[in-house]
Amino acid sequence: HSRLPAIMIDPIKNGAQPDTLTRLITTFVDVILKKIIELALAKAGPPPCGFAFVVLGSEGRREQTLKTDQDNAIIYEDVSNPAEAKQVEGYFLDLAGDICDWLDMAGFDYCEGENMAKNPKWCQPISVWKGYFNDWIHAAKPEDLLNSSIFFDFRWIWGKKELTEELSNYLLGSLSGWSGFFRNMVENALYFKPPLGFFRNIVVQSKGEHKDAFDIKRAIMPIIDFARIYALKHSITETNTLARLERIRAKRVMTKGEYDDIVQSYHYLMHLRFIRQITAITEEDGKADNYINPQNISRIDRSMLKEIFRKIEGIQQKMSIDFTGIV
Repeated sequence: HSRLPAIMIDPIKNGAQPDTLTRLITTFVDVILKKIIELALAKAGPPPCGFAFVVLGSEGRREQTLKTDQDNAIIYEDVSNPAEAKQVEGYFLDLAGDICDWLDMAGFDYCEGENMAKNPKWCQPISVWKGYFNDWIHAAKPEDLLNSSIFFDFRWIWGKKELTEELSNYLLGSLSGWSGFFRNMVENALYFKPPLGFFRNIVVQSKGEHKDAFDIKRAIMPIIDFARIYALKHSITETNTLARLERIRAKRVMTKGEYDDIVQSYHYLMHLRFIRQITAITEEDGKADNYINPQNISRIDRSMLKEIFRKIEGIQQKMSIDFTGIV
């Protein structure tokens, strides 16, 4: 994994499209992950029932950058016999422990929010997963909305693919006709305002270790949220943001002009994010981060950012009108 920045430096500096970069990183990460799962299975012995190993969040969307941590889970088949169920649970927790520990050793940091298969909560039979999804959709507490924004972007990596398909179908079926969830999700998404001040200046952090910088990851969130919300609303199964936007456009939810604007904005922000991460790795302390000081980028980039943040305000307004009826 430590070779990743070295592999990526030329494509980033030569202006490769951000979706090409994230695809490369995803392929690289998936290969390592599959190898680790293979090794863990060889140690654990044959699984007692069918299971699927899934990745979540940016990994689930195939949008990982050079700042990589783990977001994963295990879904396994229901076992009716209670004594057997206990053994099955033990097997998968041990397996998950090895996978997550070895990923950490390979340079993929543990998830700070503990959204990993080694957390017993996220290593469960499919009936429990359906229960989680059902609760998150209907209860919609702030932490449920956070979970749904991470877990609803799940992607199959290993094992019985039918389990992930069953869960995906269950999710889309549960959402149809339940407008309350979308309203809550949109209200939550609207908290992530683009960092644009009253006088159209870029708002930066006033203190702390990232003083005078803004978080570009946070600035991209509204586009990711927009794509997720409309994709779930229209029963689109893709998790990748650009693939979702393409499918949303095909359903005529937005005009070609709106689509072009949002895709260009996404590419531009992701490009700046990659440049920032490579700079942090090669010229600073060697660890990728997402914090950009507007004074360190060109005047053209600064005015482009302001223009993009205005466009993001526009798509947030569209979401607000479409789902809450509030301008």
